Amino acid sequence: MKNISQLFIVSILSGVLTLGAYKLAFDSNAPFSFDKSPVITRANDTFNKRVGLSASVLDFTEAAEKTIHSVVHVKNVTRRTVTNPMLEFFYGYKGGQSQEQIGTGSGVIISEDGYIVTNNHVVKDASEIEITLNNKKSYKAKLIGTDSKMDIALLKIDANEKLSYTAFGDSDNVKVGEWVLAVGNPYNLTSTVTAGIVSAKARNLGDNGIQSFIQTDAAVNPGNSGGALVDTNGNLIGINTMISSMTGSYVGYSFAVPSNIARKIIEDIMEYGNVQRGILGVEGGELNASASKELGIAQTEGFYINRVTKNSGAEKSGLQKGDIIIRLDNQNISTFADLSGYINTKRPNDKVEVTFLRDGKSKSVAVTLTKNEFFTTEFKGIELENIDVSDKKKFKIDYGVKIKSINNENLKQYTDELKGNIILSIDNVKATDIESVSKLLNKKDENQSIRLEMINKSGEIIRIII
Repeated sequence: MKNISQLFIVSILSGVLTLGAYKLAFDSNAPFSFDKSPVITRANDTFNKRVGLSASVLDFTEAAEKTIHSVVHVKNVTRRTVTNPMLEFFYGYKGGQSQEQIGTGSGVIISEDGYIVTNNHVVKDASEIEITLNNKKSYKAKLIGTDSKMDIALLKIDANEKLSYTAFGDSDNVKVGEWVLAVGNPYNLTSTVTAGIVSAKARNLGDNGIQSFIQTDAAVNPGNSGGALVDTNGNLIGINTMISSMTGSYVGYSFAVPSNIARKIIEDIMEYGNVQRGILGVEGGELNASASKELGIAQTEGFYINRVTKNSGAEKSGLQKGDIIIRLDNQNISTFADLSGYINTKRPNDKVEVTFLRDGKSKSVAVTLTKNEFFTTEFKGIELENIDVSDKKKFKIDYGVKIKSINNENLKQYTDELKGNIILSIDNVKATDIESVSKLLNKKDENQSIRLEMINKSGEIIRIII
């Protein structure tokens, strides 16, 4: 009888548990029901935010439709003459065989009358540029101008119709985690759309010209270069430029030139014929735990001023060595890429509100940017400046920095031999321009030997250690 009572109690409990589980699982009013609607979770009831992956959130069709008709295929035809040194040596044969090489990439139409933005490396050294639209129509393109430092080029085609184009968005307002689309022609596959999120902003990848990329995990492959990175409204927020890969193909991250930088370059080319660069007039480096400890300061974010350029806007506004820049206008500055990225959207004579820390107190001053041509730097008593157009033409180069003067007593006797020489590399690192050289030299100690490769005034390559 006792056993029967126990079985009866167990049966009742089992029924209650089964009914309760059913109620929780299938009752639409229950807190954990499994109906067919998408699962949406609340991030925090206080802020009333909803996070989910419903179809409406991930619908990119409108942005894709707006963009694919304005992204074009770019074909770059280059021709070079190949000579045979054996024939030249034995038979005095001076001719050569012409070879044609074809490269491909992408571009973005930015106006209905046929202006197209792409990467400089897509059209570099092109003898002929051909543009193919999404509707398969092809046109010969004219190269309007380039900026090798920022890897941007402007093309123009003459079509007898108004063209679909993509409007510029504001890349400064793009947020990390925001959904984006990459549109281009990878591997000659036209009108390819991939999706991802903004993984990081103001990404610094080295000492070359571009130091403020938008990083995304949208798939970008060879052929995507020059294509569009757009937000979910179809606005252009970047020009896809490069990938980070050991194989040459996409493995997780890609990088784009922010649209605000690209737009400023394009406007300069159209209005002035070249890029107008303004500089703040400070040298230094970004702060982190290690740098701050070495400097004996508590602040671990911002740009530490190590030197102020003479006669620059920074000097005239009273900025000093030891000041820490934390904001330009409304943009917070945590890294060098933040600072350089914002300044690259400005022109000479533009005013920038600089907020900085001095002796632990926050101060603000207005700084008028000066021309990049007047920017110089000095290391070990050697003053350096950017090369000009005549230097580039004379020595057939597109980068380098010129020795302006020698103030080092130990090198005074070599002034005539060194002054006017153009430095091509420092410790095997390409000397792109004064900004990149300044950043490189700031990492070196004055007592540390450096190796210079340069072109002298006669056009000869020489190498010295100082």
